[in-house]
Amino acid sequence: MDLKKTAGMPRIVIVGGGFAGINLAKKLKNKPVELLMLDKHNYHTFQPLLYQVAMGAIEADSIGFPIRRIFTNQKNFAFNLAEVQTINREKNTVTTDIGEIEYDYLVIATGANTNFFGNKEIEHYTMPMKNISEALNIRSFMLQNLEKAVITKDYTEREALLTFVVVGGGPTGVELSGALAEMRNHVLCKDYPSLCQEDMKVYLVEGKPVVLGAMSQQSSISAKTALTEMGVVIYNSVHVQSYDGYELKIDDGKMICTRNVFWAAGVTGEIPGGLPEGIITKTRRIQTDEISRVIGYQNIFAIGDVAAMITPEMPNGIPGMAQGAIQTGKHLAKNIMHLINGAPTLPFKYFDKGSLATIGQNKAVADIRKLHFHGYFAWLLWMFVHLMSLVGFSNKLSVFVSWAAKYFTKNTDNRLIVRFFNTETRMTEPVSK
Repeated sequence: MDLKKTAGMPRIVIVGGGFAGINLAKKLKNKPVELLMLDKHNYHTFQPLLYQVAMGAIEADSIGFPIRRIFTNQKNFAFNLAEVQTINREKNTVTTDIGEIEYDYLVIATGANTNFFGNKEIEHYTMPMKNISEALNIRSFMLQNLEKAVITKDYTEREALLTFVVVGGGPTGVELSGALAEMRNHVLCKDYPSLCQEDMKVYLVEGKPVVLGAMSQQSSISAKTALTEMGVVIYNSVHVQSYDGYELKIDDGKMICTRNVFWAAGVTGEIPGGLPEGIITKTRRIQTDEISRVIGYQNIFAIGDVAAMITPEMPNGIPGMAQGAIQTGKHLAKNIMHLINGAPTLPFKYFDKGSLATIGQNKAVADIRKLHFHGYFAWLLWMFVHLMSLVGFSNKLSVFVSWAAKYFTKNTDNRLIVRFFNTETRMTEPVSK
């Protein structure tokens, strides 16, 4: 698509190809608008399964899907691989690394990144997991440290290499720590005969008194019980003070010597430049009104994890989950058409379809309105929902086959170090080095 918009046709520029942006664009199919999506990746990522890529349970390609292919049959849609640098509000343009792009309506759907709460040391030494590249970094990093543990003669260093700490007790932290415990319990001794199951330690550090604090008390207790039975040591009501790549200090005085710290303790919005700080919350989310319109602007909108729609019913904003992003994307599509046609807009109402989290094989928790499940049924429900939510038949088939193989063998074939992760530069390098 030309960077200059078509005369007489309203152009909607969507920044971000996540759940929110994809569902907004789909809902505007066959509408009399010109859609242009911009993203720094050419694929949509199914983020809920990133931890399984990190643990080698599934292939990285199976949770990504080309954006252009999603919209192959949508004639009013175009995509450009670009990173938005600045929003020029007065000119109704965005400055990108491929040039300046005009818009009539701008939708910011850039999602969120890892929040290190301003601690540069923690940002440097811990491993985040918000995209496919970071998940693959974790996989390489973890496997490299296991290989080092096999050959080192230094017992103290060996212990640190085999100690894994997950910071953050939300769904990502719980699922990642559960997957680490499963690997220790079922894979470690098979793949590394010189290592014992007892050698590997898994810790989960959470600032709240409970894990899965956003879910029901019943689910929180069930998850903590399951993790503990799997051998995960849980520290609640504590915060990480510092981590220098070896010593992790907690504010209650505990210290853990570890080479492996995975950070899942918070998110912060990915916000392009050009918006005033007055409408940005402390967690770096853009404040919007009840139709997802950015406060103070008539034709700029924000949806998904980057948006903070504060209402009496939702004083903390819409939950940062896929459902919230999907629903705001679909709802905004209707309201943009209402604005174009001069019709009244409709306030957004969030419909909570429930929450799911898996702890391990045959272990999960589910809150569906007033119903709460845990164990095998919740695990089946979690698998079904996530499988059906993947984009593309090939991805669904690939993940299903990987899960089936893992279920019967308790092992996977995806633990490949395809690129080295340099712990000094925090960069990946060719495996042939």
